[in-house]
Amino acid sequence: MTRRVSIFGATGSIGQNTLDLIRRDPEAYRVVALTGGRNISALARAAREFQAEIAITAFDECHEPLRAALEGSGVETAAGAAAVTEAASRPASWIMSAIVGAAGLAPGLKALEQGTTLALANKESLVTAGPLMLATAKTHGATILPVDSEHSAIFQALRGESMETVERVIITASGGAFRDWPFERLQAATPEEASNHPNWAMGQRITIDSASMFNKALEVIETREFFGVAPDQIEVLIHPESLVHALVGFRDGGIMAHVGPHDMRHAIGYALSYPTRPDLALDRLDLAAIGQLNFSAPDLMRYPALGLAYEVMAMRGLAGAAFNGAKEAALDGFLAGRLRFTDMACVVGDVIENMSGDRLGNAAITLESVREADQVARRRAEESMSLKQE
Repeated sequence: MTRRVSIFGATGSIGQNTLDLIRRDPEAYRVVALTGGRNISALARAAREFQAEIAITAFDECHEPLRAALEGSGVETAAGAAAVTEAASRPASWIMSAIVGAAGLAPGLKALEQGTTLALANKESLVTAGPLMLATAKTHGATILPVDSEHSAIFQALRGESMETVERVIITASGGAFRDWPFERLQAATPEEASNHPNWAMGQRITIDSASMFNKALEVIETREFFGVAPDQIEVLIHPESLVHALVGFRDGGIMAHVGPHDMRHAIGYALSYPTRPDLALDRLDLAAIGQLNFSAPDLMRYPALGLAYEVMAMRGLAGAAFNGAKEAALDGFLAGRLRFTDMACVVGDVIENMSGDRLGNAAITLESVREADQVARRRAEESMSLKQE
């Protein structure tokens, strides 16, 4: 039976890898909606190839170029954040959520409301509104499947296991572009240098987040929200090879590790085929050739974002939304040359401390309250950045 699928964030690396898997078995899928940002040529090309029902750009000013690129194709077009969210209500049995940042929350919630399977690569959704996402899925009988390599690995390691037997969850981190840099060089690091990941081919923002470990900080919070483990059960290890994606330790002392190559199509394919395991013609690991795997504890002086993640988990409530909003604003500041690399964590820390009196931990989590906390955090991040420039 042909499955109806939509891909939100179709022009990014996750979206393109998802389309690659669909391309291998085109008769099995009917593409409903594809969304993207400013890469109109890639969005239009994918919409034509897969004969999507609709293609949507998140930016109103990009609608006319998209419409022109798809003229005569029979593909409907739309633009704007509201159109992206509306597309998530179009009937589909499987929806990929790969929009970068807090913008992925509203479409993800709308998808869950139709009781579908949501393949979640947008980690910000659980960071900013984990309880709301999980409650919405439960209310509407929807399923959330993790697509981040770490969370897919945890999910797979837990199949057939009881959470009561879990002692700890360990997620790994490559260490990013600066893992081998002397600490004193970090404050002079440029966006170009931070955009060069040693293992993974990803977008610029997530690659810089990997270098600062903000990406891993988000994943720590996401682990707590999705799997319901306590913060003190979550550990992070630097693993330069990026082959062991996560480990789950059990109360008998045993550890389950998920090991695989640097290829997101493994996690995407698993979510696309769940509950069966797909037959993927992808590279296999040669462990004898690899020879050894290395692990070390992260230095919190080098990666202060990790420490902030545990503060956020202790606060709960809207602290995750504030954390993510401040992080995105600080990253914008770094990209614009307004902040040094090492100042991003300082700005986010300032915002969390500044907003701790706003009863973040006790606030109700709704789409509106998350958006408000996000906007307040961005404004206060701007204020913090301005002070650092004086």
